[in-house]
Amino acid sequence: MQGSARRRPFPAAAPGSAPPAGAPCPSVPSRHGAGKAEDTFKTSPFHLDLWFYFTLQNWVLDFGRPIAMIILPLEWFPLNKPSAGDYFHMAYNVITPFLLLKLIERSPKTLPRSMVYVSIITFVMGASIHLVGDSVNHRLIFSGYQHHLSVRENPIIRNLKPETLIDSFELLYYYDEYLGHSMWYIPFFLILFIYFTGCFTPAAGQSRMPLAALLLVGPSSLYYWYLVTEGQIFILYIFTFFAMMALVMHQRRKGLVLDSNGLFLFLSFTITLLLIAAWVGWLWNDKILRKKYPGVIYIPEPWAFYTLHMNNLHAAKGSF
Repeated sequence: MQGSARRRPFPAAAPGSAPPAGAPCPSVPSRHGAGKAEDTFKTSPFHLDLWFYFTLQNWVLDFGRPIAMIILPLEWFPLNKPSAGDYFHMAYNVITPFLLLKLIERSPKTLPRSMVYVSIITFVMGASIHLVGDSVNHRLIFSGYQHHLSVRENPIIRNLKPETLIDSFELLYYYDEYLGHSMWYIPFFLILFIYFTGCFTPAAGQSRMPLAALLLVGPSSLYYWYLVTEGQIFILYIFTFFAMMALVMHQRRKGLVLDSNGLFLFLSFTITLLLIAAWVGWLWNDKILRKKYPGVIYIPEPWAFYTLHMNNLHAAKGSF
């Protein structure tokens, strides 16, 4: 009978040929992991190795750059050659994007890879621009340059002839403090936020940090304080922090909470805000620093404070 006729199976396709019309198409995993929808709420353990290396290299290669340049003998690194801090910066420009990519790889959620790649490329370019400008600006310290003064107010620069040379130094300062910082820090915080979006889990029991994470929060927060104050990127930082807060509240309505990695990052940013507030409160009445940072947002740079107060203190001790 017609109703009981069996359906004929689709003939096997020859190797390399397209499947017959109407045949079910086998699922092909995406090259960029777009088919990992089932891993959206997979719990990720705390990445102790990555966070430890990330914090360590930030302190050694970023914060330690100018310190190494000042402490090591000038005879080892002449003023017309790269300083020890420059080599630190070169290593930072390679290791940091690598660690950021490893963080993204370990995210239990599929993240926008194209945005991550563009951000990493921009990060490397901005950090490299900053490497050149920062190298020259810090080498000028040995010639009497004072970071708490503007370029034109510095004694070693204001009397330069012809005066167009001053414009060149201001251009160098622009590449160092504005263009380099923007292209460096905007993608840096964007990558951290993208990673943060994948740090949510429906398991409330996973929303706590191990002891190792608690021990790393202090050094991590202190480094972000240095990054925000020295880089003069408070607006970028506070917008990122507010975006994190908004995302946490939005996900909580869905029954999702932060996992240990998300808690570590969120707590680090929270403590950073408290440290910045304490720093500003301590230097609130400093008239000289107020002159250099006249805007509504008054956040002095640590190295400006050092050249203003600590250098004078060392000079006073040396006179006795």
